[in-house]
Amino acid sequence: MQRTFHFAGRRNGKVMRFFSTTSARPAINKIFPSAQEAIKDMKSDSTLLVGGFGFSGVPNTLINELRDRKDIQNLRVVSNNAGMPGVGLGQLLETKQIGTMVASYIGDNKVFEQMYLKGELSLELTPQGTIAEKCAAGAAGVPAFYTPAAYGTIVQTGEIPIRYNPDGTVALKAPPKETRDFNGKSYVLEESIFGDYAFVKVAKADRLGNCQFRKAQNNFNEAMGKNAKITIVEADEIVEDGQIAPEDIHLQGIYVKRVIKSTEGKQIERTVFYKSPEEQKAAIASGSSEAAQKRERIIKRAAQELKDGMYVNLGIGMPLAAPAFLPEGTEIILESENGILGMGRYPKPGEEDPDLINAGKETVTLNSGASVFGSHESFGMIRAGRIDVAMLGAMQVNQFGDLANFMLPGKVKGIGGAMDLVANPEQTKVIVTMEHVDKKGNPKILNQCTFPLTGPKCVSTIITDLAVFDVDRVEGLTLREHAKGVTVDEIKAKTEAPFKVAKDLKEMDI
Repeated sequence: MQRTFHFAGRRNGKVMRFFSTTSARPAINKIFPSAQEAIKDMKSDSTLLVGGFGFSGVPNTLINELRDRKDIQNLRVVSNNAGMPGVGLGQLLETKQIGTMVASYIGDNKVFEQMYLKGELSLELTPQGTIAEKCAAGAAGVPAFYTPAAYGTIVQTGEIPIRYNPDGTVALKAPPKETRDFNGKSYVLEESIFGDYAFVKVAKADRLGNCQFRKAQNNFNEAMGKNAKITIVEADEIVEDGQIAPEDIHLQGIYVKRVIKSTEGKQIERTVFYKSPEEQKAAIASGSSEAAQKRERIIKRAAQELKDGMYVNLGIGMPLAAPAFLPEGTEIILESENGILGMGRYPKPGEEDPDLINAGKETVTLNSGASVFGSHESFGMIRAGRIDVAMLGAMQVNQFGDLANFMLPGKVKGIGGAMDLVANPEQTKVIVTMEHVDKKGNPKILNQCTFPLTGPKCVSTIITDLAVFDVDRVEGLTLREHAKGVTVDEIKAKTEAPFKVAKDLKEMDI
């Protein structure tokens, strides 16, 4: 190998040089022949970080190999969720190789939920953005940080059980978290995560360990890949070094120890196809039931809150349906927590892409000018107040804007990204869309929320099938609009919390 000299400087009057390459140095090659070889030295009781969101960016080749290593037990696994029964991390629950899950969401994984409730598994239920930041901070060598997310909730006060006894009693609760005020705002101290191993999925990798993600494949993969002592990458394609342009390397080789070729196909959890605005409006309006009519009224009114040029995060359900009712020519930019800015419509048949999903795990497209990034960066945008409007559903809201939307008594679904979305109400307007009463006819706008809070004093506007309220965190509720045919007395009868009536009260114009 030819030696190349470069001038480095002088020492004691002598010119000093160094070699950029030498024939004596062995070539770096981080490519392993198989997943079996790559995880050969994995040990029980390790902390394992696993990238992926829904079915997107999940390192299934590595997970499946770990599933077959029954000698590896009692893992502490950090991931947004635990897959589904028989899929992804769901398999490691079934083989009882996971002792503790650190996750933001249980969702529809009944195996996960039952193992937790029966005391077969410990669960550190953590806001989605906090998991991302715990991994990113650990990757940067930062042992802890303060975040506004989860202040004033049971995550902060330590009331979420980590483990149950088999009889359903609580065996272990999370400890309360330290809090501190900065510039008049309260924050929660969160300790960073430091992984022993990370399983990461990428689109391309080279022998040096440099990696590139594709579309929304990044999610948690980048932060986790930069964190662990031993990061193992599975790549859709292994390329020669130099084939990934330097500016396109998202995970640098210095973080990566091993690379394997992915052998598992990609799956889509929720395939949703495009409907034109006219078709969406027709579908929303097609229901003859009272519930369908209420839903249409809420969605139409919610659309009026979205103005030209806004950066917006829309929750699944009614909020996500609102853009169909925007005036023609209105341009808003949709942000999705899993790392998309400029999210587009649902795909047409044949356009669906497993590397491109929204926060509800549904197939989507990208608008012209869109960008993609990691979940840690996405939640950074959210907590910093870069999002103009966050629109969410709710189970309960109180008179001063406390929000409860993540947990019902006796049910455990998870936190997801909601606590981060409402963490900066001073800069991000939080709008709630919900029916005015629950299925039993009980008010959902209360003096005090009875369900666990997603965030205190965070809601700015409440839109229901009966009314629109402005929320002041000190003064309380003001009724601004009423639905057609609905009287103030009816709204009072179906609202537990007291409210003032605006002098310019008007009928909803939908």
